Parts: sequence; C-alpha cells; structure tokens
Amino acid sequence: MGRRASLLADRIEEGAAGLAGFVEKLSPEEWRKPVTKTDKRPIGVIVDHVANMYPIEVDAARAIASGKALLEVTWDAVAGINAQHATERASVSKEAAIERLRKASREAADAIRQFTDEQLDTAAPFGLTYGAPVTAQFVIEDHALRHSWHHLAKIRAALGR
Repeated sequence: MGRRASLLADRIEEGAAGLAGFVEKLSPEEWRKPVTKTDKRPIGVIVDHVANMYPIEVDAARAIASGKALLEVTWDAVAGINAQHATERASVSKEAAIERLRKASREAADAIRQFTDEQLDTAAPFGLTYGAPVTAQFVIEDHALRHSWHHLAKIRAALGR
C-alpha cells in the first residue's frame, strides 16, 4: 500500500464519518427535509446517495488508472443515476442509510488503498471533465473523497447549522 493512496483512503473515511456523525443526530423531520430549493431530495436520500455512488466512483478511478478513456460518464448520466436512486430509495431509514454509508465508504477506502502511485498518476479523458485527461488521483479526490464533504456542507446549510 502506497502512502498517497492510504492518505486518500483515510480522507474518504474521515468525510463519511463526519457525514454519518452529523446525520445520526437528526430528528425524523430533519431527515426528511429537502436539501435545497432546487434539489428536492430529502437529506436521508442524499446520505444514501453518497453511499450508492462510492462503487461507481471507485470504478471510474480504476478505469482512469488503467489508462482507459471514460467518456460515457457524463453529467446527464449522473443525473439519471441520481433520479433513479431517489425514486428507489425515497423512504430509506436513517439506520439503513448510515449503515450503507459506513460500509460503502469502508469498501471504497479499501479499494483506493490498493492503488499504486503510478496508477494515481495515470491520466485519461474523462466525461465529467468534458474529455479533459485527468489523473486517477483527481477522480478520487473530486468524487469519492469530496462527495461526503460536499453533501455535508449542503445539509448543514439546509438546516442552518
């Protein structure tokens, strides 16, 4: 296990732990509150969404790490995944979502720890960057690592804390 990969994995776990720790304390009403005026998904669905995306984000990083262009992953495709997830998991319980978040983040971190420095430095065209060649490390940082932090900030803003 390389030091860089280990540090990335640790930050994935740190972000997920922060999100889980914050939402554990939410009331049932807060759990069901929409995140923003434009994103009507309830906070609970967002927490489950973060868990849902970890395997997809890790697979994207693996593809880039192998030098494979990943142009079919677009923002429209992500929106479709998010919409389907929101429909399927609309009534997810707090316990189930937090458990899924912890498990998925642990599995994502374990997978990231397997990356070599060479894999982290490999770049390939990526659809979410409009075809710009980005490194696997960038994909990890911008997606699997950032995701829980991003949504925790939005949840805090929605709740005014």
